[in-house]
Amino acid sequence: MRKLGIVAGAGELPKLVIESCQQQGRPYFVMALKGHADPSLIPSDATWVRLGAVGKSFELAHENGVEDVLMIGAVRRPTLSELCPDWRGLKFFAKAGVKSLGDDGLLKAIIHEIEKDGFHVIGADEILTDSLSQVGLYGNIKPTKQNKEDISKGYSVAKILGQADVGQSVIVADGLVLGVEAIEGTDALIKRCQNLHRSSVKGVLVKVKKPHQERRADLPTIGVKTIENAFQYGLAGIAVEKESAFIVNKAKVVQKANELGLFLIGIDETCQDQ
Repeated sequence: MRKLGIVAGAGELPKLVIESCQQQGRPYFVMALKGHADPSLIPSDATWVRLGAVGKSFELAHENGVEDVLMIGAVRRPTLSELCPDWRGLKFFAKAGVKSLGDDGLLKAIIHEIEKDGFHVIGADEILTDSLSQVGLYGNIKPTKQNKEDISKGYSVAKILGQADVGQSVIVADGLVLGVEAIEGTDALIKRCQNLHRSSVKGVLVKVKKPHQERRADLPTIGVKTIENAFQYGLAGIAVEKESAFIVNKAKVVQKANELGLFLIGIDETCQDQ
């Protein structure tokens, strides 16, 4: 098997990728991002690198025989001063024009730079196939007729926003858009919409992929914490587009959704769960 270089950010997904490699007997080399990756979820033999140390990271990957590269886990977008880029990083950021790029444009530029150095970038969906969202109802709780109408509206709005590379999530309640995800992330969006309801109808969170999304580095994650936050801040449930999100520890997520009375559903482009 080709050796996999895992660039690890925050959250549990890097740990799941590492475990998958171990189960498959696939050789791997972990480069954990300082200030982003959780040390408790990263193996002790991982190499820690700064986000701005582009040249050093490429050098380490070559020295350790990496052939394929996978970027996995959340990474907060820093300012240029926080990055403190090395010479290779400075050249990349100057060429890419970071300030003029949205998240998707920046990821595409990063992937192009990695592949220009001789590596092949793959997506986590090639490794974590069992965790990828699929069409259908998860758990026992079903969305109401109004929930389904709100899901449909949220899907349309999110796709329009995605064309502008804005975000992937929308919250809708009783036909009204309560909030859209920007740089703050899904958990902050859920909290922000708590007091914006105009009726007794609970809102739904809708997550979709952007029309031209770079899938190899930008699929969102739903976990037990997402379900708990949705319940705490008054949502009825969550709808995710098929193959647009990772559901981490699926059995625990479904158990928590059932326990709290929230629906979790995977939909296709027609907003149907089949």
